[in-house]
Amino acid sequence: MTVLPDDGLSLAAEFPDATHDEWQRLVSGVLRKAGKDISGAAAEDALSTTFDDGLRARPLYTADAVPDRGLPGFAPFVRGARPEGNTPSGWDVRQRHTGSDADALHDAVLADLENGVTSLWLPLGEGGLPVSGLARALEGVYLDLAPVALDAGAQTAEAAAAWLRTAEERGVAADALRGTFGADPLGHEARTGTAGDTAAAVELARRAVEAYPGVRALNVDALPFHEAGGSAAQELGASLATGLAYVRELTAAGLTLAEAFGQIEFRYAAVADQFLTIAKLRAARRVWARVAEVCGVPAAGAQRQHAVTSPVMMTRRDPWVNMLRTTVAALGAGVGGADAVTVLPFDQELGVPDAFARRIARNTSTILIEESHLARVTDPAGGSYYVESLTDQVAEAAWAFFQEIERAGGQAKALRAGLVGERLAAAWAERSAKLARREEPVTGVSEFPDLAERLPERTPAPVPPAGGLPRVRRDEAFEALRARSDAHLAATGARPKVFLAALGPAAAHTARVTFAANLFQAGGIEPVHDPVTVTADTVADAFTASGAGVACVCSSDALYAEQAEPVAAALKAAGAGQVLLAGKGEFAGADRQVYAGCPAVDLLTSLLDHMGVA
Repeated sequence: MTVLPDDGLSLAAEFPDATHDEWQRLVSGVLRKAGKDISGAAAEDALSTTFDDGLRARPLYTADAVPDRGLPGFAPFVRGARPEGNTPSGWDVRQRHTGSDADALHDAVLADLENGVTSLWLPLGEGGLPVSGLARALEGVYLDLAPVALDAGAQTAEAAAAWLRTAEERGVAADALRGTFGADPLGHEARTGTAGDTAAAVELARRAVEAYPGVRALNVDALPFHEAGGSAAQELGASLATGLAYVRELTAAGLTLAEAFGQIEFRYAAVADQFLTIAKLRAARRVWARVAEVCGVPAAGAQRQHAVTSPVMMTRRDPWVNMLRTTVAALGAGVGGADAVTVLPFDQELGVPDAFARRIARNTSTILIEESHLARVTDPAGGSYYVESLTDQVAEAAWAFFQEIERAGGQAKALRAGLVGERLAAAWAERSAKLARREEPVTGVSEFPDLAERLPERTPAPVPPAGGLPRVRRDEAFEALRARSDAHLAATGARPKVFLAALGPAAAHTARVTFAANLFQAGGIEPVHDPVTVTADTVADAFTASGAGVACVCSSDALYAEQAEPVAAALKAAGAGQVLLAGKGEFAGADRQVYAGCPAVDLLTSLLDHMGVA
């Protein structure tokens, strides 16, 4: 260790150490000035934020929040499954290739591998490429260099056989093949409601252990639980129960515990909350290591993780914003220690991604690895008081859900009894309410929408398997409203309109005009703000000229007290079916009020109904 010479700089040495109690007293003083007479720990609690799964973000963290996590590559593997982490070459850049045309998929696969992608994720069978087209899609691919992750659902055995046959025909040694067969019978059941072939999955695992050391047979795909609206802890808890169910099946078939654990890869969603993603992946390794410890093979508990940028957060409107969402999610996945990361193309909700979208997706990881150097440090978030605390909270909540599933008889029984679906639906209902009130804003959809945008056109994608747990999207409620508006535009040549009756000077009404226009456009309703300001004497003519069916009065509370009632009366006399008012106060004449946190989806739905938009 290098000892720095004394250069005479005392820095903060002359200041006494601040204590937690002193900080709380300062916070209490500030809160008292705001009219809240609370002190001590209660003052700190007042500044805390509670979100999904009962997780809490506190305003201050100290070293007490950082327990001993051990070392990367050693149980409980919180700091990483391998001692070296993703250094020095970075994580596995795994591109997902959709589509049913083998020739087009072949061209896309080669282009991606030549430009930074290091492994392939291939959906096959229902919702993807026919298994018969696999050999053509992999033509020219060096199968001893490029790992392949199969995702074939009910046709997993056939897809695995086709892949192995292709490798054998090309002279690839069995011990050189890398990837996963992707067998996930419980995941298939979660997706489709139809039980998967567990016996076939076990046989693939036995074959992998005997002849293909670089291949894992089973994949615990947590995306069905995430896409059904599940929280981070529910996603982890369900994945633990699924993984343990597979361990039981494999050991019952004669594999050792170490072999069974070594045959499983986990797939998780990475969301645009980078800290939650980091904590979730770290917590996933911790709880799976605990399962391995209880099973008596702690050294086998190093979870292999494949992180995928969340499909739930992807939007159909303003899809370009998806590039920003996936960049933050990929950052969280990389910092969280995922072994493989898939960045979904920004246009995936519109159909089969084009070459530009795939290029942006793969380059996102390349920039994070090569230019941002995220892979040069193992567990870069380790030691962060907030991340360590959040990791513990997620792990504890996930373990509680895992135990609930186990008490119900395990994942298969819990799925078939509806327990898993009910818990996920309850979590999504709670989140949907926040989305509907715009408390969880979605840029380009519920906030800052562009009614004049022209969406990119894409080849329709194969319809994914369905019949089991639902697939939800953050934009679905507002997307339904926008679709109604689009249909009205196509049928009549114009969108439904709302007249913004702005009172007084711009300084008095601009903030509420901007808020109201943003809100109405989120529902596909075109705001008309012309003229810039109106009075009780001029508002009727302005409303008639606008062609709108409803109106919204926008100004300051002071001007509302003076003018809102006569202006509302004039608007109704001019034929306004409803008169709304931007603000939360009580003012005569308005039928409804719009404000931050109002039930936006219900309001916009009723307005479209009122205006006769089918």
